[in-house]
This record gives sequence, C-alpha cells and structure tokens, in this order.
Amino acid sequence: MNAYTKYFVKKAGWYLATLIVALMLNFLLPRLIEGNPVSTIASQVSQGMTDSDSIKRVYENFAREFGIDKPLIVQFGIYLKNLLTGDLGTSFGLYPRKVSDILGSAVPWTVGLQLPAILVGWILGNVLGAVAAYRKGVFDKVLFPVALFINSIPFFTLAIMMLYLFGITLKWFPISGGYDYQMVPNLSLEFIWSVIRHHTLPFLSIVLVTIGGQAIGMREMAIYELNSDYVLYSKLLGIRDSRVARYVFRNAMLPQITGLALSLGTMIGGSLICEIVFSYPGIGTWLFTAIRQLDYPLISGCTLLIAVTVLLANFTVEIIYGIVDPRIKAAQMEEG
Repeated sequence: MNAYTKYFVKKAGWYLATLIVALMLNFLLPRLIEGNPVSTIASQVSQGMTDSDSIKRVYENFAREFGIDKPLIVQFGIYLKNLLTGDLGTSFGLYPRKVSDILGSAVPWTVGLQLPAILVGWILGNVLGAVAAYRKGVFDKVLFPVALFINSIPFFTLAIMMLYLFGITLKWFPISGGYDYQMVPNLSLEFIWSVIRHHTLPFLSIVLVTIGGQAIGMREMAIYELNSDYVLYSKLLGIRDSRVARYVFRNAMLPQITGLALSLGTMIGGSLICEIVFSYPGIGTWLFTAIRQLDYPLISGCTLLIAVTVLLANFTVEIIYGIVDPRIKAAQMEEG
C-alpha cells in the first residue's frame, strides 16, 4: 500500500466514523425534544369522536405506524434499515407526505438561491480584495472598513434589515415565499418574474455578506504575497509589475478557491436562517417548520442531508489537497 493510499484510507476511516456519530445524533437529538407529535396528529384525526376507546385506537395505530411504541434501540435499527433503502420516513406534520418528497422539492430552491449567491459574492469579493491590495490608497481605506463592517453583520441581521427596508417600508419586493401564493408553478413569464422578485432580497443578503468576507480574505492574502521575497526579487530584476501581479494573485487565490469549494459543498446547510427570515421554500424553512411541529422524520431528514453534504465537501477538499499540496505529499512519504 503506497503513501497516498494510506492517506486516503485513513481519511475515509475518520469521515466514516464521523458519519456514524452524526447518524446516531441525527436520530437521537430530535427525540429529546419535549412533546409527543403523535398525540397532536391523533387529536386532529379524532376530532368529533366521543368514544375514548376509538380515540385510543387512533393513537395506537399512529404510534405503531411511526414506530414510537418500540424501544429507542429498536427504532434506531429500523431507522438505519430504512436509510439503506432510501426511505427517510413519513412526515408527522405533513402526514402522509414522505420526507424524501419534501426534501426533493426543497433542495432546488436552496441550491437556486445559494449557488448563484455564493458564486457572485466570491467573484466580486475576490476582485475587490485584489484591487484594494494592489491599488491601496483611498480605494483600500474605503473598501476595507466597509467590507469588515458588512462581514461582521450576521446573515439573519442583514436579512431582517433588508426585509424591513425594502419589503415592508419601501414595498419594492415581496417579504416571504418563493413566488406569489395565488400562482401555480409553470414556465410562464409571469411566474418566472414572480420567482425572481421573491429571490432578490434573500439573494442580496447572502451576496453582501459573502463579498465582505471574501474581500477581506483576498486583501490579506494579496498583501502577504506582495511583500514576499520573490516579489521584491522580481522587481529588482526589472520584471514588469503586471507579470508579477499575475503570479501574486494566482498564489493568493489558492486558499480562496478552497473556501469556494467548501462553500459550494456546504451550501445545502448554509444560510438556513436567511431562508427562515424570508420564509423561502428551502431546507431552512422546512427544518424550522419541522422543529416547531416536533416532526422527527423531517428534522432527521434535513439534518442528515446537511451533515452528509458538509462531510462530503470536507472529505473531497482533503483528498484534493492530498494530491496537489506538496507539503501533504511530503508528510505522506515520511509516514510511508
């Protein structure tokens, strides 16, 4: 077994162990919340019934269907068995809808919101950060404090501010949902325009914070590279500034690209609070709804999806680093 194979197996083992722990917590934590969701469902179904035995039978049927009448260890075994077949269970709060169907409808909204926001914020932030480091002067003195201020604002705070200003006060944009409630999803221009209007505020709230963070990171890395020995030596040799700048910003981009890869991998679980603020029909809103309704299967489905995407993103980045980073390669050779 060569050094890289050992590195790969070791990392895979750690991430597999982390996934097992995540599965256990994913199953257990929702069930530690106080309350009995089956009682709520049974009471809704048995409205109008006066016979206590009939009401009891309704409760027992639902308890049996959802498996909460069994010991936790047995429920966990059933949970793992169902996962292997792709069955995430049936939602308590939206009975009889399947959790997989709910998540299947929510993921496109989350990806459609966060993917363009991450990419736009990353590109603009890195361009502004690079220009600030290279040009310096007034541009840097203005950009850096502004970027630092925006980056210090939590997603949800900026989202609430934008919602109040542009949605409630100025009424330029809708304040909730993914499209007008009276509309049926279709490919008409009217529906597409409604989706764009509802998409704008949550999109901008994510982009602005992303720009701030990326601009600060790129500025710091670019300043570090500009003060490196190879830059000073290149200038002494008379190499053109534009050519030196290409190498400087290429080196400064490496950690930023890593950050982009992690952001793309974790976008399913990113900015969930922003979705909740705008009642956007993504994973965040469904997770919030599930917690309010003590919907164990839906809570577990949302958190499992988030955990798996985060682990996959980190694992992928570590494996790529193991291939391209000479320092990790050297460490592998020493261990081998």
